[in-house]
Amino acid sequence: MALKVIGFDADDTLWVNENYFREAEDAFCELLSDFLPKEEVMKILFDIEMKNLEIYGFGIKGFMLSMTETVVEIAGEKATHEMFAKVLSLGKEMLNKPVELLDEVENILNELKDRYRIILVTKGDLLDQQRKLEKSQLEKFFHHVEVMSNKHERDYQKLIKHLDVKPEEFLMIGNSLKSDILPVVKIGAKAIYVPYEITWQHEAVSKDEDHGVGYQQVESLSEVLNYL
Repeated sequence: MALKVIGFDADDTLWVNENYFREAEDAFCELLSDFLPKEEVMKILFDIEMKNLEIYGFGIKGFMLSMTETVVEIAGEKATHEMFAKVLSLGKEMLNKPVELLDEVENILNELKDRYRIILVTKGDLLDQQRKLEKSQLEKFFHHVEVMSNKHERDYQKLIKHLDVKPEEFLMIGNSLKSDILPVVKIGAKAIYVPYEITWQHEAVSKDEDHGVGYQQVESLSEVLNYL
C-alpha cells in the first residue's frame, strides 16, 4: 500500500473506554432500581443520550448530563439530592479512571512511527481526550492529534485535506465500523477494523450499511503489522 499517514482511533482501539461506561450504567440502573427494571432504565437513558448528542456531543460530561435528565424523567418529584450526588460521583470516577493500554499498543506505534506519519483521530470531549492522551504517555508517537465532534465522511475529507495527502495515502485503524471504518472507505481511503469486546449501541451498524464496503478486519491490533 502506498501509504503516507496512518490514523489510530483512541477509545477501545488504543485504550479501554467502553467498559467504564458499562460499569457506570450498571451502578446508575441500581440507583433507579426502585422505580424501573434495568432494561427500561437503559432504554430511557439511551434515548435521552441520542436526543442530547447534538447539544452535548460525545464524552463523559454529556453522559453525566444525560444521566441527570434520566433521573428527572424516571423519578420525577421523588428524585433526591443523593441521586444527583451519585450521578456526579459516577461521572467523576469515570474521569479519573486510569488509562489502560490495549494489545501491545506502545510496541506497535514504535514499530510504525519511523515509516509513516502516525496521527490520533478521536471524537469526544477535548479536555477529556487530552487528559487520556497525557496519561497514556503515547503522545510522543503522534505527528498530529485530531479531536473531532463527530466522524462523518466530511470530517475525514477535511482531515485528509489538512494533512495534504490523497485519500488512497491514508489508512484509518479503529474499533467502530460506524465511525472509524465505513466513512473512511467511502471517501476512497483505506481502513482496518479491530473489533473490541464491547460496542456501544450507537456505534452498531446494520448489514445493509456494511454491505459491499471493502475494509480489512483483524482480531487484534498486533495483527495490523502483518498488513503494513
